[in-house]
Amino acid sequence: MAESDTPALRKLLPDEIHRAVRPGTALLRLQTTHSREGVLDGAWWPRSRDVATELPALIQALTAHLGPIVRVGLDTDAWEGVPTRVVVDDRVVRLESFPVGDDTVLITRGDNDHFALLVVPPDTTPDTARDAMARAVDAGNVTQAAEILVAAIPEPMADPRESA
Repeated sequence: MAESDTPALRKLLPDEIHRAVRPGTALLRLQTTHSREGVLDGAWWPRSRDVATELPALIQALTAHLGPIVRVGLDTDAWEGVPTRVVVDDRVVRLESFPVGDDTVLITRGDNDHFALLVVPPDTTPDTARDAMARAVDAGNVTQAAEILVAAIPEPMADPRESA
């Protein structure tokens, strides 16, 4: 196959995507396998820590892929103004406080079907967010959310004057 016949690889999210989308737009990746053997089932990159602004779009996107969402568990200390419930498309979704850390949300579909999503911090750079989201949805991932985020943060460049 000639080089010109090979489709160009595209990055998951364009560099400007986080600045271009309005608050409340869900930037989401989900695993594409049915095995659910990894630690995480997906990743979410909200624009802010305002639950009332960010969560409805996430719930709508998840409902489209997974079916009705009944509960969201999150660390209320990491979010602004967390109510006990939100109404999305005429459906009540309960919000519950779970000590999962600011890097994870737990989604419940039905009675006991749980999904864990990595939460990429709103101020994360596009490249770092792409890397973290890709690791989170890797079917063989056994890394916890906090470890993914720490690993995705690039090491600071060493000052060449220090090695002299």
